[in-house]
Amino acid sequence: MTGGALAVLREAGFDGPYACAVVTGTGLGAVAATLDGARSLDYAAIPGFPGAGVSGHRGRLHRGRIAGRPVLVFEGRAHAYEVGDAAAMRLPLTCARDLGARRLLLTNAAGSLRQEVGPGRLAMLADHINLSGLNPLIGEGSDARFVPMTDAYDPALRALLAEAARDEGIALVEGIYAWFSGPSFETPAEVRMAGILGADLVGMSTVPETILGRFLGLPVAAVSAVTNLAAGIAGGAPHHAETKAVAAAAAGDLARLVRAFAARLPLPEETA
Repeated sequence: MTGGALAVLREAGFDGPYACAVVTGTGLGAVAATLDGARSLDYAAIPGFPGAGVSGHRGRLHRGRIAGRPVLVFEGRAHAYEVGDAAAMRLPLTCARDLGARRLLLTNAAGSLRQEVGPGRLAMLADHINLSGLNPLIGEGSDARFVPMTDAYDPALRALLAEAARDEGIALVEGIYAWFSGPSFETPAEVRMAGILGADLVGMSTVPETILGRFLGLPVAAVSAVTNLAAGIAGGAPHHAETKAVAAAAAGDLARLVRAFAARLPLPEETA
C-alpha cells in the first residue's frame, strides 16, 4: 500500500529515523515554520496521499529539526468528513512509521466545554470519546485491528508535555476530547450530551489518527488549541472563520510547546 509513496519520499530525501512525527490542525501550521534545515514536499506530489481540502490546512510534508531532534511535520490533515473514510490518514501515518518515526504528536483546533478554558488556551488530551460511529480500522482483516485503547495517549509523552509547558510558562490543561464526524458544528444539545459523558473538548479530527497510530505501534500524544467555547456554552456559537483566526493566534504558544517537548525526546538512534 505504501510502496509508491515511500519510493517518492525516499527519493526526495525523507528517510529517517525521526524522534517524532507531528500532524498540525487548522491554523496551526506555524509549527512547520520552526523547523531548522527544512525540506518540503506537497502532498499532491506523493502517490496516494490525500489532499488537505480544508482552508487552514496547507497540505505539505516537511522534514527538519526542532530543538536538534529530527522530525516529520504533516502541515494539514485529511478529515473523515472530506472523503467519507475515517482512514484518510492511514497512508501518511504508515509512511511516517516506515520512514522511521518513533512517536506521533497530533494537534487540532477544538471547542471547549469549560468556560475557564477559553479561546487561545492549549489542552493536552488524556483520553477521547468517539461519538462519530466511525473507525479507521473498519475493513482491516488482521487481528491487529483489535487495538487496545487503554492509555491511547501515552502517559510518558503526556508527562513530557506537562514538563515542557511548565518550563515555558504555558498554562496547559488536560482534558477528554469528544470526536464528532463534522463537518457541521455540534448543536448545543450534542455539546450538553458530550459534557454529561465526560468530555472537556469537542472536535472533528485526531481520534482516527490516534487509533491508526496505536495500530501502527506508535506512542501518541495530542494537544488541542481551544478556538472557541462549544455551542451553547456561555453563548458560544462557533464558526470556521473564528476557528482559523484563534488557532493562528494560539500557534505561537503551540510552536514553543512543541519545541520544548521535542528537546526532551531522546534522539532516535538512542531508541532504535
